[in-house]
Amino acid sequence: MLGHQQIAAATRIGMLTRERDTATACAQAMQELGRALPFDAASLLGIDPVSGTHLQIAGVGYPAAASQALAAEFVSTPWYANVVRQELPRSISEDADDPGPRFRHGWFYAERVRPAGFRDGLTGALRHQGRLVGLIHLSAEGADIYDTEARQLLASILPALGALADPTAHAGGFHEVPAGAAANLVIPDGVIDLPGRAPAGALGDEDFRRLTEAFTLSRGLRLRALWPVGSGWCRVVLQRCTAGPAAREAVLVYEERAELPYGLSPRELEVLTRAARGQTNQAIAQALFLSPRTVHSHIEHLLRKTGCCSRAEATALAVRDGVLRPAPEDLEYFVEREPG
Repeated sequence: MLGHQQIAAATRIGMLTRERDTATACAQAMQELGRALPFDAASLLGIDPVSGTHLQIAGVGYPAAASQALAAEFVSTPWYANVVRQELPRSISEDADDPGPRFRHGWFYAERVRPAGFRDGLTGALRHQGRLVGLIHLSAEGADIYDTEARQLLASILPALGALADPTAHAGGFHEVPAGAAANLVIPDGVIDLPGRAPAGALGDEDFRRLTEAFTLSRGLRLRALWPVGSGWCRVVLQRCTAGPAAREAVLVYEERAELPYGLSPRELEVLTRAARGQTNQAIAQALFLSPRTVHSHIEHLLRKTGCCSRAEATALAVRDGVLRPAPEDLEYFVEREPG
């Protein structure tokens, strides 16, 4: 029967999912886990959404070689497939009661676990929002430590650990993506689909892909813009990943369908974007193959539509609210950067 300390520890782990500092929350979760379950070593692993590899988020007690093996080699064992398939975490103690290969008879136990001094272990698959996001490994030097009750207790904690381990819930702006928005991760080698998200249509536009490449090189934090997608328009955000396992030159791109704000026409949006980067009417006219008189008319129209009293006020609004359709050469004017 579970004791008060175990129940309290499990509750505190659940509360840690509210913390914004994920690294600290994961470290604290490991401490609380030690109050709920006995172990001499533990490793909390998350799956990098960019590479698909397992990376340790928090750990204690494992020698470096064993810790690395749990992250890099364990996934190649039949035991891994069994862990992922079952809701109740697998333990070495009750290995004989579970279907599938016997872990203690396998090479991983013989070459990685037993030489590190461990005789029992408990491993659970972590899921968040229906997706596999990582693993939790516990190891003990004694034998027969993890019985059915221990397995059930860990199973009750897995959802909270999954929320902590999921990098797409915390890292580099993933938590800011609105529900229902289409999204992708863009990396140097290509585009990564995100589970549960439709792909961002803007990435099908060659001009937008060049904009994304320029944003990556700019080392900026965020860019907000408006972009034509299909027969309509989208509000698009480019967000550099800045934390967690996904921070590997990856850019999060997400979009939502939207009408052009203030009743602006596509041409007026172009004129406003160029005005916001400081171009004169003459320069805008030359760039867009228009007459200065036509540009002047567009400026008057967009001032009236936005309710702005001056060109400066309109350009400030454009930058503040992302009412822009920038080109790669415009990024130095519009990219949000780290303070200082």
